[in-house]
Amino acid sequence: MNIFLDANVIVSVLNKEYPLFTYSSRVLSLADDPRFTVYTSPLCLAIAFYFAEKKNGTAMARKKIAVLTEKLRFTSITEETVMLVEKNKKIHDFEDGLQYYSAVESGCKYIITEDLGDFYFSEIPTAGSRVFLEKCVFEK
Repeated sequence: MNIFLDANVIVSVLNKEYPLFTYSSRVLSLADDPRFTVYTSPLCLAIAFYFAEKKNGTAMARKKIAVLTEKLRFTSITEETVMLVEKNKKIHDFEDGLQYYSAVESGCKYIITEDLGDFYFSEIPTAGSRVFLEKCVFEK
């Protein structure tokens, strides 16, 4: 199953933000599970780097990002992606729209985010880290 990780999930792992880290780190570890292909966007990675750099400094943030780039797959944000967001009048936050359509274009079947309200317009399921693990990983 292709899943998409929103920036807030990655930030919680990079900055070890408890109690969310307990669940978000397990979701991120699904990159090593052959049942899942874990995606994020370059934009999410940039957002995560920004917050990791603020907390851990540039050198450590770059090391952490380097580990992620070996584990994760990346969606594309193309001209078509931008146009889809622009045409969808339900989307109020342009950045969330970019994340959403890049996930859809990569065949993602779930968006994992801790800000479920950001994806109110989503036509694919969204879930927080804990709920996703309970619903799609531990129950299988």
